[in-house]
Amino acid sequence: ECLETIVRLVAPISPFFSDAVFQNLNAVTRRYKAESVHHIDFPEANDAVIDQSLEERMQLAQDAASLVLSLRKKVNIKVRQPLLKVFIPAQDSDMAADIKLVEDIIKNETNIKEVEILNSDNDFIRKKAKANFKTLGKRLGGRMKSAASAIELFTNDTILEVQKGGFVLKSKDQAKDEDDITINPEDIDIITDEIPGYEIASNGPITVALDITITEPLLQEGNAREFVNRIQNMRKDSGLDVTDRIVLTVTENPLIAESLIKFKDYICAEILADSLDFVPELNEGSELEVNEAILMVNLLKQQ
Repeated sequence: ECLETIVRLVAPISPFFSDAVFQNLNAVTRRYKAESVHHIDFPEANDAVIDQSLEERMQLAQDAASLVLSLRKKVNIKVRQPLLKVFIPAQDSDMAADIKLVEDIIKNETNIKEVEILNSDNDFIRKKAKANFKTLGKRLGGRMKSAASAIELFTNDTILEVQKGGFVLKSKDQAKDEDDITINPEDIDIITDEIPGYEIASNGPITVALDITITEPLLQEGNAREFVNRIQNMRKDSGLDVTDRIVLTVTENPLIAESLIKFKDYICAEILADSLDFVPELNEGSELEVNEAILMVNLLKQQ
């Protein structure tokens, strides 16, 4: 029944495959009289099993991972290159708990070793707010200047309140009987102070500060991961089955040799190599470039 529900769900985007699976299943279960998955009703949602908090946590993980990946792209650091840490400020204890529950997902998706959760009033990531004259100017007119000055004094906590929506800026001059001003998220532009060695990005309530320092151990692991990727491509191009074992011989290159030796066990496990040998020269094989290091590689299927 679960598989039948799935093929009904994917029918609009995978019409032929879903129909083939449906017909094979229905030939056994005979649950439906229709000849095609496209002739039966789309599944109806069961509100009783919808986990809203889970969906919110997964959205949080997706947004945080997207920000980190965008920063990697900005500074041209491949995802295969591990990085040490990302800082994520939490608006409150609930958000901190949600980040903790999905931190492994964030780490796995972005190849980050550690996620450190900060309080909203932390001194590490400092935010500043500036008035959006385009949205506020139309509403405030002559009061725009004083409102802009007040917005520039917003603290991290005040900025978070604005992002949640409906923040009220109290009028300073009660004698003029001026109305309080509602500041909406779109009424402010948020600027984050630069931190040496970090790249920072925000999306609504989520801010990430990515440590972009690549230490020698991180570089070595990145070299090993890049090497694995190249060998996996070689396996595919050679027509090997995913379960085929191999023996591998690689020329020594001082730019990368230490990395490959240190992570030899990891490499062998990933590429299904029964042996990985390093030699000064190779008369036959394929040339590979791994992070600017040129290697000759001889890959043979294990008999």
